[in-house]
Amino acid sequence: QVQLVESGGGLVQAGGSLRLSCAASGRPFSSYAMGWFRQAPGKERDFVSTVSWRYRNTYYADSVKGRFTISGDNTRNTVYLQMSGLKPEDTAVYYCAAVSRPGVTQLDNKDEYDYWGQGTQVTVSS
Repeated sequence: QVQLVESGGGLVQAGGSLRLSCAASGRPFSSYAMGWFRQAPGKERDFVSTVSWRYRNTYYADSVKGRFTISGDNTRNTVYLQMSGLKPEDTAVYYCAAVSRPGVTQLDNKDEYDYWGQGTQVTVSS
């Protein structure tokens, strides 16, 4: 089986920074892309950012563009999310996810992802 494990969440003041990490364990696999989603209480799980490994294309939700940066290492199925200029609206559980099949284009769609982590809480105080 494949497991993804996130870390790096916590409490931070508005305007602060956090760096989230996600690493895979279990059976070896090759991901086509990895990304981050977030879910606030009572809300749907929304796209945050993703990287497709072939050309290292990165994509960001409009709400985080210019503030968050995604990076990683496809050889180890590892991905990071550097978050700066955090806002209270960023408060959510952040989930790491991976796409195993090649050629997926709708990488902002959570239904395209095959593996998920357990989530890490990010809380931004005003």
